Amino acid sequence: MIVSPTLHTAAIAALERAVNGALALSPHSRRELAALAGRVIAIDCTAPPFSVYLLPTAEGDLGLRGVHEGPVDTRVRGSGSAFAELAGSADPAATLVNGELSLEGNSAPLTELSRIVADLDVDWEAPLVDTLGDVAGHQLAGALRGLFSFGRDAGRSLARQLDEFVHEEARLTPPRAELEDFYSEVQALGLAVDRLGARLERARARLARLGED
Repeated sequence: MIVSPTLHTAAIAALERAVNGALALSPHSRRELAALAGRVIAIDCTAPPFSVYLLPTAEGDLGLRGVHEGPVDTRVRGSGSAFAELAGSADPAATLVNGELSLEGNSAPLTELSRIVADLDVDWEAPLVDTLGDVAGHQLAGALRGLFSFGRDAGRSLARQLDEFVHEEARLTPPRAELEDFYSEVQALGLAVDRLGARLERARARLARLGED
C-alpha cells in the first residue's frame, strides 16, 4: 500500500496531536523532553511505507514532520513487523541491536525519547486508523508501539548490549579479564628484565675482576 502525500501529512498531524495531548498531562515528561530540543530522530517504516521525523522542542512538545532537510541524529529503518517485534521482546534493546531493524547515528536520543514516551498514555491506533484505514493504521500503530517499548530500563539494557558488542564481537577493546592477564604478564616480564639486568651486572663485575688479575 502506498500512502498518498495528503494522507501521510494528515496522519502525522493526527499523531502529533495525540502525543502532545498526552504530554500536556505530564509536566515532568515535558521537562525531560525539553532537554532533547534540537535532536532529530527519523523513523523509516518500509512496509507499509511511512516516514516521520521527531523533533523535540525547548517548550517540551514533540514536533512530527514528514520531511526534514537538515541533519538527523538517529535513524531507525525497517518493516512494520520488525518494529512490532520490539513490543513483544523480552529484551527490546537486544532486538534493536541484533534484529532486522537498521539503526544509524547516535542511539542515545532515541533511547531517552523512548523512555519518556513509554511513560505516556498515547493512543497510536486511533489517529492512524482514522486517516490511513484499518490495515495500514493497525500496522503502523504496532510499529510505533514497538519502537517506544523500551521503557524505563532502555538505557541500561541498550548500554549492556552495546558493551557486549564492543567487547565480544567488534573486539575494539579487550574484556576486563584479558586486561588483567595482560597486566600480569607485563609485570612478570618487568621482573624478568630486572633479574636479567642484575645477572649482567654481576657478569660485568666478574669480568672486571678477571681483567685486574
